[in-house]
Order: sequence, then C-alpha cells, then structure tokens
Amino acid sequence: MKGFLRQDGRKGIRNITLVVYLVECAHHVASCIVRSFDDDVHLIGFSGCAPNDYAEHIMHRLCTHPNVGGVLLVSLGCENFQRDRLQMDILKSGRPCELIVIQEDGGTQAAIKKGVDAVLHIRQDCCCATTTEFTWQDLVIGTVCGGSDATSGFTANPAVGNTFDYLVSQGSTCIFEEPGELVGCEHMLRERGKTPEVGQQLYDCILKADLYYKKMGHDSFSAGNAVGGLTTIEEKSLGSYCKNGSQPIEALIYPGDIPEMPGLFMMDVVPDGEARWGFPNINDNAEIMEMIACGCHTILYTTGRGSVAGSAISPVIKVCANPLTFRNMEDDMDINAGRIITEGASLLDIRNDILACIERTASGFPTKSERLGHQEYSLGYKSFHCISPK
Repeated sequence: MKGFLRQDGRKGIRNITLVVYLVECAHHVASCIVRSFDDDVHLIGFSGCAPNDYAEHIMHRLCTHPNVGGVLLVSLGCENFQRDRLQMDILKSGRPCELIVIQEDGGTQAAIKKGVDAVLHIRQDCCCATTTEFTWQDLVIGTVCGGSDATSGFTANPAVGNTFDYLVSQGSTCIFEEPGELVGCEHMLRERGKTPEVGQQLYDCILKADLYYKKMGHDSFSAGNAVGGLTTIEEKSLGSYCKNGSQPIEALIYPGDIPEMPGLFMMDVVPDGEARWGFPNINDNAEIMEMIACGCHTILYTTGRGSVAGSAISPVIKVCANPLTFRNMEDDMDINAGRIITEGASLLDIRNDILACIERTASGFPTKSERLGHQEYSLGYKSFHCISPK
C-alpha cells in the first residue's frame, strides 16, 4: 500500500486539493472553481454565518487531514469564520493554502478566475508530496450504517465487526459511533470499556443520546427501516452494535479528536447541554465527515436498503447487506455481504473481501462511489463542552 507522508508524521492514502467555502454566500464561487477540475479537487464548506467553535474545529481537522495535500479557502468577506487563523493553521501543517475574499477580489467572475489559478498552483505543489509505504498500523478507519434492513444485523454489520477485530489486532485504529442507534446496548458497551471510567463514559453517552431523542420527539428508526423488515429500535440497535466487533474500547472521543494510540474508539456525535441544534446528525454524511475529522482514511458504510452517498476527502467502501439490493445497485456497492444468504459464505469470507477492498483502496484504486463522482459532505452547528476554538 502507498501513502503520502505529511509533516506531522501521519500518512494519507489520497493527495487531494480541497476548495473550502466559509459561508453559504461563497458556495457558488467555490463550486464553479471545483467544476473546472477533475476528481482530485473536492468541495466542502460551512454554510452558517454565526460563529461556532465546533464547526471551526472540524474544519481545521478536515483541512489538515492526511488525505489532503493543499487547500483553497473561499470567503465572502463578512462572515464570522476565522479565515486568517484557519489559513495560518493549514500553512503551519506544511500544506500550500491560498485565500480568496470575494468582496475584495472583484466579485463572482474575478474570484472564480483567481480561484482556478490558485488551485493550479496548489496542485503543482501537491505533486511534490513524499510517498511512503502505508501499513495496517497507519490505517485509521471508521464505520457507519445507513438504510439498514432485516439483513443488516446478520450479514454486513457483523462482517464489519469481524473486520474491526482483525484490524485492531494488526495495530489499526478503528472508530464507530451512532449512539442514537445503540440505545439499549449501553450495558454491553460499559462492560467493554478499557477501564471502568471509560465504561461509564460509554454508558452515559448512550443515555444522553436517548434523552436527546426523547426531547426532540424523534429517534433513529425510519420508515425505510420498517419497510426493510426491521421491527423495533432494539432490533436495529443490536444490528448496529455488531459493527464494532468485540475488542475492548479504548476511549470515548468527540468529533475532531484524533486518537493518540491504536485500538477501538467510540465517537459521541450528540451535542452536549440542552437540545437546541435539532438532529444530532442531519444525515449520514455529517457522521462520516466527523469521523474523517478524527483522521479516518476510509469509511466502511453498511447498507441494506441501498445508499449512493460517498464523501469528500476519504473514500467510502459500501458493504451491502442484502443480495437483492446488491443485484439492483451493483454499480454503487463494493462488497456483497449478502453472499452469506445466497451462497453460504461465512463472516470470515466477507471479512476477507472487505480487507482486500481496503488494501486496494489504500493503494490508490477508486471505490465505487469515487468512480461515480460522489463527494458528499455536511457540516452544521453543534456544541460540545470539550471543544475550544483553534
């Protein structure tokens, strides 16, 4: 496997250029710049104008992710986002970074032209990135599920859990999350904490999620889950729990926390304090971007009903639980875990399929979502007590 060595010692499996809008008013200009290039230039952004420590923290982590070689920041000029501080942090990380301020650079057309020229310069610098060997010990990988159905809990999800167990044994760093989809599993999580303190934090995390959902009047059980054959939130939770395997859980982390050691980690995505930001995550891509902000090189995305979403920055590997869905959406799915149903394949067989796909992806081969041009992203407002301004 091949990696790109970064100044902080981390290694990436991609060497992309990011174009980042810092307020929704700059979205169009940033999008026009990106459309002038190929798939190595990705668009992300923050639509809000009001200040938010969480959003600035996540944006800092995304712009200095090991898969990122260089960054263009696109500002309107009057938003609250601390653009100069962000640019300074990116430059300190050893990456080229340029800044466009639309109000100061002549408006839409002039800013687009300047941005295209800037990306050309940044990409030239990215070509000089040092390449190095990439091993399982370098890998940081996350998992998320979307569109779960009755097959998810005994095909794709436990196969990913089996994969996590193997990767942790090889020195990789594995991250799972979705506390709102683990309600009822808090006792099992507490028993797997590396220490009693960690176990209690995991337990409390699920209780916080449960209270948050009740306060907002919703939960994680969707109509699509029911049509797909799931009957209760407890059934869905047990299926989701299978994705994290059986290894001890090192710590509870928060979006943008970069684990300092290998092992298995749980990420808490539910805001702290009173329920005031709406949904903990408005869509699966918000969760994916938060795991990427923790350093994930790639994401294992399990789905029974079928999802077409990928992500910016880090490749998404689709592990399809249902063989009928795989047959109907094969162009979007990387792994057919439904072979457990149709061919009598074992969890070990599917685990080996997943490991081979991770190895190909880390060697530069595109995943299905990458080939199709999926570069979804989502970043909104949240509040965590532990996050301070960068």
